[in-house]
Amino acid sequence: MSDPKIFAGPRLRRIRKQRGLTQTAMAEELGISPSYLNLIERNQRPLTVQLLIKLSSVYKLDLDELQGENTGTASALKEVFSDPLLIGELPGDQELLEVADAAPNAASGVIKLFRAYREAQSRLSDLSELLAQEGRTTEMSGTRLPVDEVREAFESRPNHYAAIESVAEAFHDRVGPGEDLAATLKTWLARDHGIVVRALPVHTMPNWRRRFDRHSMRLFLSERLSPFDQLREIAVEVCQLAFRETIADELAQLTLSSDEARRLARFEIARYAAHALMMPYGAFQAAAARVKYDVDVLRARFHVSFEQAANRLTMLQRPGAAGVPFFMLEVDNAGNRFRRAGAKGFPQSRFGGACPKLNIHAAFTQPGQVFVEAVEMPDGAEFLTISRTLEGPQGAFNERVRRTALLLGCDIGFRDEIVYGTAAQSGPPTPVGAACRLCERQGCLARAEPPLTRPSGLDEMVTGLSAFDFQ
Repeated sequence: MSDPKIFAGPRLRRIRKQRGLTQTAMAEELGISPSYLNLIERNQRPLTVQLLIKLSSVYKLDLDELQGENTGTASALKEVFSDPLLIGELPGDQELLEVADAAPNAASGVIKLFRAYREAQSRLSDLSELLAQEGRTTEMSGTRLPVDEVREAFESRPNHYAAIESVAEAFHDRVGPGEDLAATLKTWLARDHGIVVRALPVHTMPNWRRRFDRHSMRLFLSERLSPFDQLREIAVEVCQLAFRETIADELAQLTLSSDEARRLARFEIARYAAHALMMPYGAFQAAAARVKYDVDVLRARFHVSFEQAANRLTMLQRPGAAGVPFFMLEVDNAGNRFRRAGAKGFPQSRFGGACPKLNIHAAFTQPGQVFVEAVEMPDGAEFLTISRTLEGPQGAFNERVRRTALLLGCDIGFRDEIVYGTAAQSGPPTPVGAACRLCERQGCLARAEPPLTRPSGLDEMVTGLSAFDFQ
């Protein structure tokens, strides 16, 4: 097999200019014609092995300077052009590679400018939260990704859809599933829609949880999924067929700006409907109240997972039969947020959820263990938090397990109604904040960023406990 040709014209031109040489002078030192050097610098001729050896000998070059690509710069540029403001500007990555190769200094400047822009956006978002806590609302304009638009729409509204609850409860009563809901839903799909459900091995369906084949009328599920997750995927398919109009009506009430955002939102509403079908409102709310919202008891009683039962607890807001108004947060061990929801909307301004001292982060140290803790915000508001890790789809032996953690929380005033309340009475509440940028607690060993509202640094005679001291 022949070696790949090396086109490194812009890099060679930079080396020449760094040494203050003209094309004629460099060509003479390399033993080639100026016109040939000109063709090389314009990437119309490749560098030969003999010429690479000559360059290394004459200029004492590391050949990696000529053969290596600016992959780090190109990756950073790819991040820049994936921003919603620029996402449609380039047809592919080739131009980014060319810019990183031909004009690395200009590319570095673009990257620095983009990072400054992102930092300014983050600060504006934090300041907007501060103003919201003071009762002053602001409207921040800017382009958002569809997934961010959908998240904001769901997080800012109560996680309760009355119409879906009604149709799901009626459907559940009509099909009469007994002890095996999965078998009942499979029978309904086959009888009413000619759809057969099959679980496929990993090598056959390596990249999907669920796939519906319209031609063969088969619903394929990955064997990676637990029985609980397989049940939810079947329920999602049933809900999209049985509650199509109700889901469409709920979707129409969300003010979303793009087809992609509406597609994502439709799936989220279908997942909500699946939970409503798996855990009918009346039976689940009554059982939750009787067992004082013990998630493990509820998941065993309704044959669902911990995550599904905890998620369902955030939906219990039917007038006249409301439950404790829980909210929920899910993150991975790097702190990336996946979901936030609440019975009355996620309490972003009151709770935040971005404090590194929350027990959701400690849950990763003991997978499967339930952590219960009372926390106190800087303004004196207190919350009860319950956290536990969640296992993702089953991986193969050589695959890393996907593990996230879920936090279920409520106002501390509901402590006596919840089985976890007694565990939080053993000591004073843990002082936390909404986020490091918004928190002014002094001497916090967990602080990851300085607050926006205080000048950074103490003085040359004093060093504080925090990595980010402020006055």
